[in-house]
Amino acid sequence: MATIGHNNLNAKLVLLGDMGAGKSSLVLRFVKGQFLEFQESTIGAAFFSQTLAVNDATVKFEIWDTAGQERYHSLAPMYYRGAAAAIIVYDITSTDSFMRAKKWVQELQKQGNPNMVMALAGNKSDLEEKRKVTAEEARVYAEENGLFFMETSAKTAANVNDVFYEIAKRLPRAQPVQNPAGMVLVDRPAEGTRSATCCNAYHV
Repeated sequence: MATIGHNNLNAKLVLLGDMGAGKSSLVLRFVKGQFLEFQESTIGAAFFSQTLAVNDATVKFEIWDTAGQERYHSLAPMYYRGAAAAIIVYDITSTDSFMRAKKWVQELQKQGNPNMVMALAGNKSDLEEKRKVTAEEARVYAEENGLFFMETSAKTAANVNDVFYEIAKRLPRAQPVQNPAGMVLVDRPAEGTRSATCCNAYHV
C-alpha cells in the first residue's frame, strides 16, 4: 500500500527471492551503505525504512526483507499483501535462483496488488565469470511480464540505489477523482468541513 500526503508518499516495498540471492545485502547497501561478506540468513522478515527525494515528491519506503528459505514461504503473503512495490531478486550465477524468481512473479501476479510496481533484480553482477543467467534472458522475461529489470551488485553498489529510485518514480501519484487499488489518499479537509472517516490514513 502507498499512502499519499502533500507531496509525500509512504510506500510498502517487499523483497522476495531465493535464499542466498542477496536480498538482505541489497537492502543493507541501500539503507546503510554497507556490505557484509558473510550475511546471516533472514529469519521470517526484517524491516527497514528509507526516504528518497524524487522529482516533486518525497518517498518513504517501508521495506520488508523476507526470508528466502522454503519453510518461510507460507509467511510471505503477510508481507507482500498490500505492498505498493516488490523487488524480486535472483543470483545471476544460479539458474535455480532465476527459476525461483519466476515463481515469485507468478505468485504476485495472482495474489498481489494489481497496481504493484515490480522490479526484477539480477544480483551479484560482480561475479561475471560465474554467470549462469544472461542479462538478455532476464530482460526479455521482465518485459513480457510487466517488470522493469536491472542487474545489481550489493558488493560494489552497482545499480542498487537505481532500482529503488526507479521504483519511486514509477509509483502511482495521487489522482483527484480516483482511488487506485492499494492506495489510500490522504488530504486535509477544507476549512469548515468535517473530516470524513474514509480519508484517514491507515497502515498495513
